[in-house]
Amino acid sequence: MLVALPPLAAETMFTLGSLPITNSYINTTIATLLFVLAAFFVSRGIKKYYTKSVAPKGFLNFVESIVEVILDYCDQVTRDRKKSLQFMPIAGALFLFILVSNWMGLIPGTGSIGIWHLVHGEHELVPLFRPGNTDLNMTVAMAVLAVSSSHLLGIMAIGFFKYANKFIKLGDLWQAVKSLSPVKMLIAFIEFFVGLIEIFSEIAKMVSLSLRLYGNIFAGEVLLTVLASLIAFFVPLPFMALEILVGLIQAVVFSMLTLVYLNMATMEAHGGHDAEHEAAAGH
Repeated sequence: MLVALPPLAAETMFTLGSLPITNSYINTTIATLLFVLAAFFVSRGIKKYYTKSVAPKGFLNFVESIVEVILDYCDQVTRDRKKSLQFMPIAGALFLFILVSNWMGLIPGTGSIGIWHLVHGEHELVPLFRPGNTDLNMTVAMAVLAVSSSHLLGIMAIGFFKYANKFIKLGDLWQAVKSLSPVKMLIAFIEFFVGLIEIFSEIAKMVSLSLRLYGNIFAGEVLLTVLASLIAFFVPLPFMALEILVGLIQAVVFSMLTLVYLNMATMEAHGGHDAEHEAAAGH
């Protein structure tokens, strides 16, 4: 009998109709249920304390401190409390979900409790629980959510046409052609193609976000599996402590980049400001 290294793709444990339920999906479902349970107790605590103007304590006080830390962190990026309040539900939720999912992968039994399958004459363990972020589908979904949210909020903040002009600069190109200035037209054509490159950079954001998180967490899972199969006691402990730190760092990096994308998307293009200054100077 042997404990195999985790495969790149999550293993299907069973199916519900046509929906395959993988071991990573089980972990993410448990993490989601934990957040639902926490939200239930927070809601009860709010009704108990805030309606009576009593200082919160216990679990509610702990949650409040976490929210304050995340909000202050958002303020350092946005320099605007209004934006921080707008972005925190997205960046903060991603941070907490990624952090809990990463740390759940270190709970005893994850990767070691499972079902034995006969593979090539050997019994191989297929774990029942697998860290959610070792499934590329999960990290890609979160990356798509992060980048798509930045575009949606950008459109809401500065308007569809101004936001679209960041990528497809037809308006700047038309103004340059109308001016009949060769220099302005050359600059406008260059900026037009640079804008097209920006579209590909948005795709690159999703790829880098998803692969960075997936690669680091999957590598840690492989490392711990190898160490546990060689020496089961004491030696893996320092590496587990390191994985706790890695899980925190990866959650911070993912949420920080999401916050930066959200902040940049809601800023108007510099070109638009320059045009406004030129128009004001002309008057």
